[in-house]
Amino acid sequence: MPGGIPWCFVVLFAVCLECLAQNFGQTRFICTSVPVDMDMCTSVQSSGSAEDLKTNVLQLRETVLQQKETIMNQKETIRELTTKLGRCESQSLLESGPNEAKPGAGRKQTGSGKNTMGDLSRTPAAETLSQLGQTLQSLKTRLENLEQYSRLNSSSQTNSLKDMLQNKIDDLEKQVLSRVNSLEEGKLNPKNETEERVKIESTLTSLHQRISDLEKGQKDNRPGDKFQLTFPLRTNYMYAKVKKSLPEMYAFTICMWLKSNASPGVGTPFSYAVPGQANELVLIEWGNNPMEILINDKVAKLPFVINDGKWHHICITWTTRDGVWEAYQDGTQGGNGENLAPYHPIKPQGVLVLGQEQDTLGGGFDATQAFVGELAHFNIWDRKLTSGEIYNLATCSTKALSGNVIAWAETNIDIYGGATKWTFEACRQIN
Repeated sequence: MPGGIPWCFVVLFAVCLECLAQNFGQTRFICTSVPVDMDMCTSVQSSGSAEDLKTNVLQLRETVLQQKETIMNQKETIRELTTKLGRCESQSLLESGPNEAKPGAGRKQTGSGKNTMGDLSRTPAAETLSQLGQTLQSLKTRLENLEQYSRLNSSSQTNSLKDMLQNKIDDLEKQVLSRVNSLEEGKLNPKNETEERVKIESTLTSLHQRISDLEKGQKDNRPGDKFQLTFPLRTNYMYAKVKKSLPEMYAFTICMWLKSNASPGVGTPFSYAVPGQANELVLIEWGNNPMEILINDKVAKLPFVINDGKWHHICITWTTRDGVWEAYQDGTQGGNGENLAPYHPIKPQGVLVLGQEQDTLGGGFDATQAFVGELAHFNIWDRKLTSGEIYNLATCSTKALSGNVIAWAETNIDIYGGATKWTFEACRQIN
């Protein structure tokens, strides 16, 4: 058999293993050839002592271990090269045009880096400027409300502070306009653009805090539930936390008012995580996907369309029996389904966060999934509300109920990272 293994070697190898297994169990051996007319087992046993065979086996084992170590080193080298290749591909994706398709786009990218700069990594700079402009407009609206308040409650200190804030807003508008002109002329490079954005966002956060200090004077004149939360920028540090956790629930109704024009996707109005399950109960609209409700990582797509910059009232009901759910927008049912986490009760002792999606219990926020806009009257019941009860909530009726599990009240909410509280507008507009 030129160029191959002689058949006699194959036969001898098999016979040797059979003969020597009697004395050495699972040990591996090296066999030698014997004449055709000789007893094979006798020849093997007489050709060398057990000690010689053991020495040969140990030498072979050492060789195998060395080869294994070499293979592991090669695998590590391959992993390093793969990582470097991935970085190169990521860089090329970042440098590609905004209209080029990007692979791997989904609801969540496990292990993706957190964007601490305040907006979507794939969002063009012009869209970022648009978001900043909207934030400035929101600040102006709040200052106008403060002007009305100060006219009724004359205070030279309040007027002085208001004028100072107005001047700062005017300066910021000039900076935004300058950046728009620079973009149009192609003068901004990524490094300078990032530095400018950080400066402006820092100033905006400071302004929000100063305006909030002014608005504190109005809180004594409003009920504890007549407030809204504002998340003006897409960050991984602005959020609110509900002080209470949820009990074990076999049914629920969750209702809230939302106002947003963020794109793509309004983000995560709320997320509830428990030990061992970060997606126990989540409402999210991420990227170009429709809004979804997640229960124990099971997903149902919701028919909500709310990113038009107007206030909308939404409610989701669910029962563990058959996983039946219903979705209401502005008092009208727009969708329903079943088999959403059937027979799975909502677990207790978790963390309820407004404005961010949790990847870990109480944290792991990702800027790309943050809610951008305003949120109010977030209430939770441990039962399915009737359509009439939901309509009363959506029309700000005096018959509207407060949540028996979580009720909307300033004393129940802590805010972090520059998110702000101020007077709720939607019901005022309806009434």
